[in-house]
Amino acid sequence: MTSRIAVVTGGAGFIGSHAVDCLLNNGFDVRIVDNLSGGRLENVQHVLDDRAVNLFEVDVCTISNDSPIFMGADLVLHFAGVGDIVPSVQNPLDYMRTNVLGTVRVLEAARYSSVRRVVYAASSSCYGANPPTPTNELAPIDLMYPYALSKYQGEQAAFHWSRVYGLSVNSIRIFNAYGTRSRTSGAYGAVMGVFLKQKLEGAPFTVVGSGQQLRDFVYVTDVAEAFVSAGLSPMSGCVWNLGSGHPQSINRLVQLLGGDVVHLPKRPGEPESTWADPGRIRADLGWSPRVSFEEGVDRILGNIEYWSDAPLWDEQSIAEATRSWFRSLGQEG
Repeated sequence: MTSRIAVVTGGAGFIGSHAVDCLLNNGFDVRIVDNLSGGRLENVQHVLDDRAVNLFEVDVCTISNDSPIFMGADLVLHFAGVGDIVPSVQNPLDYMRTNVLGTVRVLEAARYSSVRRVVYAASSSCYGANPPTPTNELAPIDLMYPYALSKYQGEQAAFHWSRVYGLSVNSIRIFNAYGTRSRTSGAYGAVMGVFLKQKLEGAPFTVVGSGQQLRDFVYVTDVAEAFVSAGLSPMSGCVWNLGSGHPQSINRLVQLLGGDVVHLPKRPGEPESTWADPGRIRADLGWSPRVSFEEGVDRILGNIEYWSDAPLWDEQSIAEATRSWFRSLGQEG
């Protein structure tokens, strides 16, 4: 029997590389698309000798309608994009180009090749800083910064291609994914990566505000399984929120990691709580998280050397990196 083919954009990245593993376990041949600006060969090195895997070092913004990468594909999981909220305030064009135009390029290639299903990696940032909690899919959209705008417009483009061209699309709005292989870059990004480098160096954890903020952490292998399920499901045209439904405080994360703490001023526009209502995705896909928060943090600590080349952030460098954030929201930084 001929294997089904899946294309994973951003497949050498954090979530994408785990999705590659999950697809291989489900019998797919996998074509990885990644320009390696955020992804790392290290994330997929263990599968590159597999005859079922092909890696294409390509920027999604340059993909043509008739790209052979998409020919014969059954499924596309679209993770490629620019992440991190704070740098999007400084470089909005980069975010709009990759997260919107890049998505349209992928949609056109999928349409041209008659791909059966596209699953778009959306972001819970579309709900803004103060959504009702737990947050379901009908919560108001509040696009507070270019990252949120670009990811939401990418999602809207995906559903536009569904309505106009009949392309089968599902979208998953990810809350706080964490786990092994999470992206390390020069940008000031998610709290987990910042803390892990600080842990490695014996530096204090830079906790913003009181540390009582809640984040709905969901382990990356659980995220990958949700995307594959969304790709295999007979359901189409769906939006699902993806989180554990059991948010954890930043203080709890610090407790599990173990170390000293220095507190930074609370930043405007950052939510006190991210808390997904996963009721719809549980009901529709039968998905539920398998990895507890404690187990997930333990897995990361077992692979903490991965973050050895990540930037080390301290009070001064964080203040400089977030200065434009404060200014854009009308406060001094």
